[in-house]
Amino acid sequence: MSSIDWIVLFGTLFAIVAYGVWKTKSNNSMESYLKGSDQTKWWAIGLSIMATQASAITFLSTPGQAYTDGMRFIQFYFGLPIAMIIISIFFLPLYYKAKVYTAYEFLESRFDVKTRMLAAFIFLIQRGLAAGITIYAPAIILSALLGWPLQLTTLIIGALVIVYTVSGGTEAVTQTQKQQMAVMMGGMVVAGILVVKALPESVGLTDALHVAGKMGKLNVVNFEFDLNDRYNFWSGITGAVFLFMSYFGTDQSQVQRYLSGKTLKESRMGLIMNGLLKVPMQFVILLIGALVFVYYQYNQPPIFFNEAVRQEVLLNEEYGEDFQAYEQEYADLFTEKLDLVKELNAAVTDGSPTLIETTKHELNRLQGDSDTIRARAKDLIAEALPNRETNDKDYIFMNFVMNTMPVGIVGLLFAVIFSAAMSSTSSELNALGSTTLIDFYKRRIKPNESDQHYVKYSKLFTLLWGVIAIIFASTLSLFENLIQAVNLIGSLFYPIILGIFVVAFFFKRVGSSAVFVAAIISQAVVILVHYLNTIGQAGPLKMGFLWYNAFGCVLVVLIGVLLNTFIKPKKQVA
Repeated sequence: MSSIDWIVLFGTLFAIVAYGVWKTKSNNSMESYLKGSDQTKWWAIGLSIMATQASAITFLSTPGQAYTDGMRFIQFYFGLPIAMIIISIFFLPLYYKAKVYTAYEFLESRFDVKTRMLAAFIFLIQRGLAAGITIYAPAIILSALLGWPLQLTTLIIGALVIVYTVSGGTEAVTQTQKQQMAVMMGGMVVAGILVVKALPESVGLTDALHVAGKMGKLNVVNFEFDLNDRYNFWSGITGAVFLFMSYFGTDQSQVQRYLSGKTLKESRMGLIMNGLLKVPMQFVILLIGALVFVYYQYNQPPIFFNEAVRQEVLLNEEYGEDFQAYEQEYADLFTEKLDLVKELNAAVTDGSPTLIETTKHELNRLQGDSDTIRARAKDLIAEALPNRETNDKDYIFMNFVMNTMPVGIVGLLFAVIFSAAMSSTSSELNALGSTTLIDFYKRRIKPNESDQHYVKYSKLFTLLWGVIAIIFASTLSLFENLIQAVNLIGSLFYPIILGIFVVAFFFKRVGSSAVFVAAIISQAVVILVHYLNTIGQAGPLKMGFLWYNAFGCVLVVLIGVLLNTFIKPKKQVA
């Protein structure tokens, strides 16, 4: 990167951190530190909720997802507005009425302390793992792109977040997320405009969309019902709804965002704002990925997008020549494809359906051949460099940025990735610290201390979780795709917490012991089902991981209701 890019990158990051520390330097009471003094307005809540969910993984993985698999991932978000409405109607009023600091406090008043602590414990495990991933995901990509040591990149991201999160608590997170969202959305809008401008002069946005559509990248909606398909319309409005209800309704990293609202109405409006804007935001990011794919139909793409690994295999004495041969074959196919892409553009302009179909079929055949060569090159990398990751989806967008974007914009888009990492990680650490303090330390260890004591220990717990997240991030390896890794971890643990809350809200006769046992059994079953799916032995329970959310939640409810007939409730709500 140029010196200007470095100035833009670090200037943006340090300005955000300094603003967060300065804006919240007087937060000394537990109320202001954990809930931001309950003065946050609806638009700030909405931005904070969006920024919490829009991690660096969103901006690294989502364009690559569209590049390789098309835009069908957008269907994952179809259930989000539905979930926001359900949470606004049923969850929020109960939280406000109970005047809780964490969502899990409510469970003690409905059930008992062991159920509260079980839900809080599951949350700490799930969110603790996720915090490590949200630091590690951008760190491993950025370290490769910038040439930094991975450990150093991880430490920089974690340390920047820890500084202002520990300093100002919930309000610091909310305040900085406004600036982070501005950087993120502004950067992606600029990127989208520049992707279109990077296309050949004779190719406009309409032409690019025609190419993307004919090559299967605008596959936005699929109404075919298939339990094994991760992303279709039905998984989006069923399994994903359960995931979003769990995440936004019971995950403290999100609950803490809207519990800081000035009123119940402000919190509801913030949630609805998120439901209305999140789908278009994801659509735009996916569309950028599809347009990057089109760009590489007119410009030779690399056979492997992680340049550092590519250079390493080229220098390998045993495998370097074979890899170069694959690159040449890949380049030859690109030349053939380029002619067909131009023919497709001409056929669309002339309005010739027969020629469009013929050209489309041949173009997709060649694209399939290109994908096969790319897969063989990845296999060779795996053989030559067994300790290197061969999945390069998460490198596609930033590789494009570094090779095509003008000076200054490269630094801005790296700032987008860092800002996204900081925004989501700060919310997670803030929630982990407050849950540890309220649901464990204050509830069971030191119940009658001063505000200053609790603020001090909340900062200590937040710092501790930050260190744990950095350590965990330093031990991870890449999943199939980073954004899928986060959704998988959520799908393993969220449904159990949601099931406990569903029983609490809607099954008043079910007692604490029944739901406690049901939650433990259901968690074990969900993990077992995932293991069986992984090894291909799930039989009739074979399903995409998004379906775990509905499956696990319903399991908790059914087992809880069944056990309640045998276990005498210790505590019920009339």
